[in-house]
Amino acid sequence: MRAPLLFVFLWAGIGVAAAQTQGGNPVFSFIKNPATAEVAALGGSNVSHIGNNVAAGFSNPSLLRPVHHGQIATSFSSLLAGINQYTAMAGYQLGGQTLGLGVQYINYGSIDQTDAAGNLLGMYRPSDLAVQIGTSKQYKEKWWLGGAVKFIHSNYGLYRSTALAVDASLTYFDEASGLQAGVVVANMGTQLNAYAGAVKEELPFEINAGVSKKLADAPLQFSLTLQQLQRFNLLGSDSDFILSEFGKKYSTFDKIMSHVVLGAQLTLNENINCNLGYNVLRRQSLNGFNITNGLNGVTFGVGVMMQKLHINYATGFYQRNMFHQLSLNFNFVNKAL
Repeated sequence: MRAPLLFVFLWAGIGVAAAQTQGGNPVFSFIKNPATAEVAALGGSNVSHIGNNVAAGFSNPSLLRPVHHGQIATSFSSLLAGINQYTAMAGYQLGGQTLGLGVQYINYGSIDQTDAAGNLLGMYRPSDLAVQIGTSKQYKEKWWLGGAVKFIHSNYGLYRSTALAVDASLTYFDEASGLQAGVVVANMGTQLNAYAGAVKEELPFEINAGVSKKLADAPLQFSLTLQQLQRFNLLGSDSDFILSEFGKKYSTFDKIMSHVVLGAQLTLNENINCNLGYNVLRRQSLNGFNITNGLNGVTFGVGVMMQKLHINYATGFYQRNMFHQLSLNFNFVNKAL
């Protein structure tokens, strides 16, 4: 009965989409950051990639597998202006279910604390934290059902907030054909307490779906991810502002394409693979009017797969800046990953 109940829970989550975030800037958006370099290199959003990485449970809990038992994935990401992100996830097989315990932490460095007149009162160190436990269970031969519960906390000096959220997911995997597809209803929940006792705000609810395909006669895997399907227009409704900043008016086709994230993985040999991604929304958001926009939206990376250690690196472009993310995967139970 557990598997059908999880399935009902997944689609019930889709049914309440109208009650969740439909626009604006929700709180705790940091939980949407890619938690592993492999996902970051594939465009920053992927819920269907075929691989052996327990950290995929951050993006889609139904990607947790029995092979992840004893695997620990760690990741460090250097973002802009000295902001750093740290993540870790460990897998554990319990009966017929695979569990994934994950932590995501962002450190914003030291910031001056001042009063309204600009007088220095001291320093504070803002941070964000999310702890989640996910589970995945096989249903029949090719289906996997998953769910996750998250505790989220932000500490911005005098302003603090906590929240609870849940994810529900469904994955189809046909190993013989090299095809995997997934859908995730993410971040359904509420703030437990708002910042400074203010009105509670919405969480970054979203629905993501994707499909990945390994080619039978070539060492290539392609992924197509559709992000934030709960809302059609991701590009804003202020046409005058959009025209002044981006020099164009977005068409219906632009709005459709803003949901698309493309990824590809080339396996050079059993030890090395290369990843490439293109996030259309990221490019649309970063491109400016009458400036050089370069490779905005493009991400790439490399993975080195040794017997007891997997190393993944990712980078990408934000105008004239780049981010860097490094991930290390170990397994302390099995002799090899």
